[in-house]
Amino acid sequence: MRAKAAHAFGRRASGSTGALAAPGPYGGHGRFSDKARWYLPLALTVDVLGIAFPVAAIFHATGQPHPLVCAAVAALAWVGVQAVRRRYAADVLGEHRGAGAVLRDWLMLLGVLAVLRTAFDQVAEPSYALAGLTAGPVLTAACRMLTHHHLIAARREAHAVRRVLVIGEPSSADHVVGHLAARTEHAYVVVGVVPVGNAKLECGAPVTARLGAVAPSGLAEDAGIVLGAARDHGAELVLVAPGPRLSAERLRRLSWSLHDAGLPLAVLPGLIDVAVRRVQLDAPAGLAMLHIAPPSRRGVQPVLKSALDRVGAGLGLLLLSPVFGLVAAAVRLTSQGPAFHRQIRYGQGCVPFTMWKFRTMVVDAEQRKPDLHGSNENDGLMFKMRRDPRVTRVGRLLRRLSLDELPQLLNVLRGEMSMVGPRPPLPDEVARYNEVEVRRLAVKPGITGLWQVSGRSELSWDETLAIDLRYVDNWSLSGDADVMARTLRAVVDGRGAY
Repeated sequence: MRAKAAHAFGRRASGSTGALAAPGPYGGHGRFSDKARWYLPLALTVDVLGIAFPVAAIFHATGQPHPLVCAAVAALAWVGVQAVRRRYAADVLGEHRGAGAVLRDWLMLLGVLAVLRTAFDQVAEPSYALAGLTAGPVLTAACRMLTHHHLIAARREAHAVRRVLVIGEPSSADHVVGHLAARTEHAYVVVGVVPVGNAKLECGAPVTARLGAVAPSGLAEDAGIVLGAARDHGAELVLVAPGPRLSAERLRRLSWSLHDAGLPLAVLPGLIDVAVRRVQLDAPAGLAMLHIAPPSRRGVQPVLKSALDRVGAGLGLLLLSPVFGLVAAAVRLTSQGPAFHRQIRYGQGCVPFTMWKFRTMVVDAEQRKPDLHGSNENDGLMFKMRRDPRVTRVGRLLRRLSLDELPQLLNVLRGEMSMVGPRPPLPDEVARYNEVEVRRLAVKPGITGLWQVSGRSELSWDETLAIDLRYVDNWSLSGDADVMARTLRAVVDGRGAY
């Protein structure tokens, strides 16, 4: 694990010297000032034109009063709503791609415009106004996705990042550095570590100073060491991983000195993959406390998700029936055997069900599987081969386009699967699950999910498991909508589909 942390740190930090050069005492180039300057002008242009032009065009075509004035007011209201909700702030631009935030802003816009319509006794037809306002949030979401993808690409080259100095006991620091270095979509790059105590650090990060294992009697000693290390590395943030040698009182005293010097401090609570919306801060009796809301398992959202799943599956089966016919004919005409393949999979709560797919392999594929175990390219419980000899020529195309998954709409309609969720596992995989891996089955499996839009078969088992557990604990309807939108891009790209 520590060797992996060292490798990950090297991969994240390599090539970042020029991009992270900082002239100030604690770093002058933060992740915010280093972002592309066109993010804000593009966002403002898209938001103004995306509302103003459709409203003006529809109002003019339908003979509504004051089309230009209404278009200007609607555009200003849309920009105002987003400004109030800090969508144009430097620390927010490029960071979000979810559709949920845009939808909430749009609903607020409708409320603002409804109040203005009543206040000024505007007689424009509401249905035309609603039609004109529909394009705005779609264009806004597309713009945010564009800037987000650009920002992620920039961060792979260590641009638009925030230099972080980590403080903690070596085992904790190794874990933090490895976790941050292994993923590049976030804004933090570790430039150094100040270990607490004399144990060896394995992550490969620079060490210019150490804190004593025992807290000093005064404020100056710890503060001088940390501030000196931050100045040497040009750090913009001190990230603390608390432990037995970093008591609450010692950390409190250190925070005074850091804040007096103008250096911000962040403290890791030790939790992994918890969505921000589930976290609430409290301070009873002066103690900083994080409340973690449980995952959504009951209530309106799960019921609405189930209803949307079944309605969407029913409409999909109806609209895609010609595609079903063409694919079934192609499978039957190019290889012997049935057009559909049925397979036992495990669903929510480890309940087995029969999953339907278009057949992409030869008829005796299951009988030939034991002979291919030595060629498995997956490092975990799944069996995957990039060039599986059992896959037919048509089957390879169906997998590349994800058309083989379409019959699973039947499973969604029956309530056995969801449109979005973890991949449904095979019985022999579930038989080898440990208590952590079985948590994947706390929700319904899905036709698509974070696994599919994050690389599919190119992911290792550990990466697949981490992605699935993140979904299980943090799913939401807006997150599902985001996954569905990203699925189309993943299907077109075809990466990891084999």
